[in-house]
Amino acid sequence: MRDLAAQALLPVDTALAVALLVLLLVAAATAAVFRLAPDASRGRAREVLVAGVRATAQLAAVSLAIGWVVHHTAALFAFLLLMFAVAARTAGRRITPNGTWWWAALPVASPVVPVVACLTLAGLLPVRGIAMIPVTGILIGGALTATVLAGRRCLDELRTRHGEFEAGLALGLAERDARLELIRPAASDALLPGLDQTRTVGLVTLPGAFVGMLLGGASPVLAGAVQLFVLIALMAVQALAVALTVELVARGRLHRAEPGPSPRVPGRA
Repeated sequence: MRDLAAQALLPVDTALAVALLVLLLVAAATAAVFRLAPDASRGRAREVLVAGVRATAQLAAVSLAIGWVVHHTAALFAFLLLMFAVAARTAGRRITPNGTWWWAALPVASPVVPVVACLTLAGLLPVRGIAMIPVTGILIGGALTATVLAGRRCLDELRTRHGEFEAGLALGLAERDARLELIRPAASDALLPGLDQTRTVGLVTLPGAFVGMLLGGASPVLAGAVQLFVLIALMAVQALAVALTVELVARGRLHRAEPGPSPRVPGRA
């Protein structure tokens, strides 16, 4: 079975390296030629290249370390904390450039921690072993995506519809309620990727958990059950992440307001 899995996977050789390099250059060139950046510049091409190089280095490091980490509980939890920290910073900096970005840690961590804890206490997810890292990583990734999409949509909506926000205040609404009226519908779009993935599973795509278990020798029924669990858990985590992000924006904890100008010093022009 291991031989069959190895044959089904991509061979790690020079041809694979060349293919990866070509695909990365195609992605970067496309972003540059069509100016796929918010400011219509070629800056996104550089981000594509950096992302590809970072992914290569990070996966190489993880591949070397993960075999040791899964056999040491303290190292395992340290690795999970690192995953949370990177996800929180990535989400926060995607949403806002100011110092409120760290609030993004709340919607990234809060939905994932109780889900993983409940699975562990129920005996469905062993603390030691390889399963903890991919399952937690999938859930953190889902929370990260939902938080970024919801946060950016909320803050974009507040910027473009600021007049409506002020009108709500003039009508007597509290600031939180006035913001909620504007951002809640926009933030709901952050749930669409997870919903579409779940609705089309098996018909359009075969997700990684399903394929990985099949290659590892599991039966199709078991692989399908695990994939179903992952998709349902992802929808729960993403729904909670979006709800928390909306609340943070509505309460003004997460925003894009820049610090005001420095006060003038008396006697200076």
